Amino acid sequence: MILDAYLARRFARALLIVGGAFSGLTVMIEMIEQLRRFAAADLGIGTLFSLSLLRLPAAMYDLLPIVVALATLVMFLGLARSSELVVTRAAGRSALRALVPPVVVAFVFGLLTVAVLNPLSAAASREYDQREAEIAGGGTQAFSVSDEGLWLREGDGNGQTVIRASRSNFDATTLRDVTFLGFETDGNLTYRIEADEARIGPENWELKGAKYWPLADTLNPEAEATLHETMTLPTQLSPDEIRNRFGKPKEISIWDLTAFIDKLEAAGFSARAYKMWFQSELALPLTFVAMVLIGAGLTMRHTRLGGTAPRVLIAILLAFLFFFLRNFANILGQNGEVPISLAAWGAPLAVILAATALLLHLEDG
Repeated sequence: MILDAYLARRFARALLIVGGAFSGLTVMIEMIEQLRRFAAADLGIGTLFSLSLLRLPAAMYDLLPIVVALATLVMFLGLARSSELVVTRAAGRSALRALVPPVVVAFVFGLLTVAVLNPLSAAASREYDQREAEIAGGGTQAFSVSDEGLWLREGDGNGQTVIRASRSNFDATTLRDVTFLGFETDGNLTYRIEADEARIGPENWELKGAKYWPLADTLNPEAEATLHETMTLPTQLSPDEIRNRFGKPKEISIWDLTAFIDKLEAAGFSARAYKMWFQSELALPLTFVAMVLIGAGLTMRHTRLGGTAPRVLIAILLAFLFFFLRNFANILGQNGEVPISLAAWGAPLAVILAATALLLHLEDG
């Protein structure tokens, strides 16, 4: 038990060291990126630093599997150099048994990442997008899904338009049972339009079965309302921008994701990307375990046996290969090329089995 606690502490410390190094490097890179992006805004160093910190959780979240793999290398190389692994084996502790503490720590770290860091990363990303829009000073758009349907807001220096639709087709090009509310920059309501259908085209909404009420400078809007079989309404949006306004899956907390998926599907949109993200997040603890096994499988030998550098290089290459394989599988799952469960869980489970077989071969012949 004492040895297990010691190995767990060593791995946790390696995670802190590698994670801290990556965090510091990420902040410096983000500072440069924010300086380049907002060069015209002439922002102070404090503002740039705060923007970089808002970007840090999301940037580090993507790199955590690599951080776990490198922390494993740091730990086991240190144990091998100090001959602690030799002493562990001499005490009757097998290599697989010695792997249990770091595997448990990696799994728990994965659970904490999904439960705590995921919502933090989502909140920081949303705050960054909001501050970016404020600094840019351009038009603002927002999209949300509620029990009442879809709500879209777009605007520029001339005013804003709020749009509510009961349903949409899956690719967001057509909204049904739509209401448009036009506002001036001072917040005064200028018009209302209700339409059976609104299809977005190049720079315009194409409305069918529309009724228009002028609300500015009129005492009886209903008396002046007009019916239109078809009409057009200018817009700055495109279908891609509408879909993006839902928020990327990474910008939605794991705790809110299932409810969001239900609302999205009820509104007629495809939620496959969100389902894929949800399943891959649930599989993240196993991804961390796979990274530990990859790093441990090639670095548990004593350094005096030689070949340490090539083994470390191979371990790093395998870790990056698994990292890109997991991302590629997620893309296939999002596009419907493979089942979502297979895309999310297949890669980490396959790597865990392969790495375990490698460890059995190297350690026990």
